[in-house]
Amino acid sequence: MSQRLDRIDQLRAVAMLWMTAYHFCFDLHFFRLIREDFYRDPFWTWQRTAIVSLFLFTAGLSQAVALHQGQTWARFWRRWWQVAAAAALVTASSLLVFPDSFIYFGVLHGIAVMLVVVRLTAGWGAWLWLLGAVAIGCKFAAPFLIQAVPALEVLNAPWLNWLGLISSKPVTEDYVPLVPWLGAMWWGMAAGRWLLHHRPHWLGGTAPARGAGKALAFMGRWSLSYYLLHQPVLMALIWLGTQLA
Repeated sequence: MSQRLDRIDQLRAVAMLWMTAYHFCFDLHFFRLIREDFYRDPFWTWQRTAIVSLFLFTAGLSQAVALHQGQTWARFWRRWWQVAAAAALVTASSLLVFPDSFIYFGVLHGIAVMLVVVRLTAGWGAWLWLLGAVAIGCKFAAPFLIQAVPALEVLNAPWLNWLGLISSKPVTEDYVPLVPWLGAMWWGMAAGRWLLHHRPHWLGGTAPARGAGKALAFMGRWSLSYYLLHQPVLMALIWLGTQLA
């Protein structure tokens, strides 16, 4: 029988709360209530990197636990279709709000592809650490390779830039390609498998969480629904605030 491990859910909830604070500030900028450069200012770009990395790392941890508990491919695909459908919904809604920079390969699109890759490579053991490092390193190597071999410029095209082997970032509101982000999920899988064999208590025990920990654990179990709803709610509240001011 599968069992939720509270500390993974709590870690995911931390990423969710951080994401909410980030998006709240982004929405204030969208409504021109503050002036910030979310696309170039390191204060914001590094926060985005940390938030996405934490989400993908916990996704890798969760996959390690699911495999350890005997998750079947049938159950995997049931969850996967939920993520894929949510990604399609994000694309459709972003077309309405950001028609010139809509999301075609954001975090949910990336997670959908990465989940399959990580599931297929889960048995590669310690090699996952190296693969993760290679995936991250490719991000920094790609611009130099494309400059050295002009034919590789095709990797910047929309039909291939989901790989992440690019020299120029596409115009889109959320972009989470395989490189370098697959590295974070691979490391999550590698860390999860190691912890389950050597430090399983670090991931949580059978005793239920209490207080704030219980609230975080509950929140972390509903990450997909929360992700889909938090931005429309934030934007609606800020818009309402501007109307009442």
